[in-house]
Amino acid sequence: MSSLEAFARDKLSGLEAVALRRRLVPTVRAPDAMAERGGRRLVSFSCNDYLGLSHDPRVVAAAQGAVTAYGAGAGGSRLVTGNHPLLSALEARLAAHKGTEAALVFGSGYLANLGITPALVGAGDLVLVDALAHACMWGGARVSQATVLPFRHNDAGDLARLLGSHRGAHRRAMILTERVFSMDGDRAPLRDILELAAAHDAWTLVDDAHGLGVVEGGPQAPLEMGTLSKALGSYGGYLCASRAVIDLLTSRARSFVYTTGLPPASAAAALEALAIVEAEPERGARPLALARRFTARLGLPEAESAVVPVMVGDAQGALALSAALEADGFLVVAIRPPTVPAGTARLRVAFSAAHDAAQVDALADRIAALTAPRSGPTPGVDEA
Repeated sequence: MSSLEAFARDKLSGLEAVALRRRLVPTVRAPDAMAERGGRRLVSFSCNDYLGLSHDPRVVAAAQGAVTAYGAGAGGSRLVTGNHPLLSALEARLAAHKGTEAALVFGSGYLANLGITPALVGAGDLVLVDALAHACMWGGARVSQATVLPFRHNDAGDLARLLGSHRGAHRRAMILTERVFSMDGDRAPLRDILELAAAHDAWTLVDDAHGLGVVEGGPQAPLEMGTLSKALGSYGGYLCASRAVIDLLTSRARSFVYTTGLPPASAAAALEALAIVEAEPERGARPLALARRFTARLGLPEAESAVVPVMVGDAQGALALSAALEADGFLVVAIRPPTVPAGTARLRVAFSAAHDAAQVDALADRIAALTAPRSGPTPGVDEA
């Protein structure tokens, strides 16, 4: 056995021992918030397709038409041959939706966050990141070679303390947060953060991946990024900002410059989806309404977005609860460290406009039954 093979097996054994090994499970998604696993049809509460647009006939037709007209791939970097006119049209539409001068489309939201921060700051600068910000925000901050410090989750007071202590020693500063946090579903105190940023001449980057189309409105940051792969049902990432900032990133964001452009089909699908979002506001209101129906039924804090965590604690318990729900026809995937902090394994319940109230109520009632205190063990849950 080679040292590489031995290393991999040893690490896998360690992950297995603490219920943290990941495995890919073939899953076929279908309309109406359904999914198929292992030959069974399940109601999925684990997709980020918040508006059900990935299967909307209008969005599908737009993607199909683009493939027929323009082919399956972009063929090159956007700075070479991959800058299809559909991408420029999408950028104009995103900028108009966000109320900014311009936008730039990336290959994914992850690539956007890996490229934005290092293009704007570097050694000698300061980046302050919400402790629970997505891994790609942390990745971009660390690649920048700036001084990177966490502030306590959604704690504007802690952010103010750090700015007061560290801002003066650095040339430039950025603040990184999310509008809606992907694992907890809570919202950042953006008004307070933006006021602190203005007072300390810091630039705020907000990740709106889980807010676009669902939780909108409120204060806007000078740097607004997000994805096309959630509420818009397509694939890709973007940044909305001033024209000068977008022009700078077109030349400096390495995750934009050195990767193939987004396929025309993805751009066409996102364009059509964004038109639907703007034309049908009632669709965007539905996931939050269903999430709040769910939290009320379970006696949980009122939902702030389409994402609701059901906290379990240990990874094995979260896996067992997920498995019990799958046996009852619900797909609600367990989220474990390092995606979430140690001791906070959970079910992440994501609501969609494609769900109906009866499905939401049935899930809530089943979770209540599975998690209710019992005098004896419940096989598959309490004994896990």
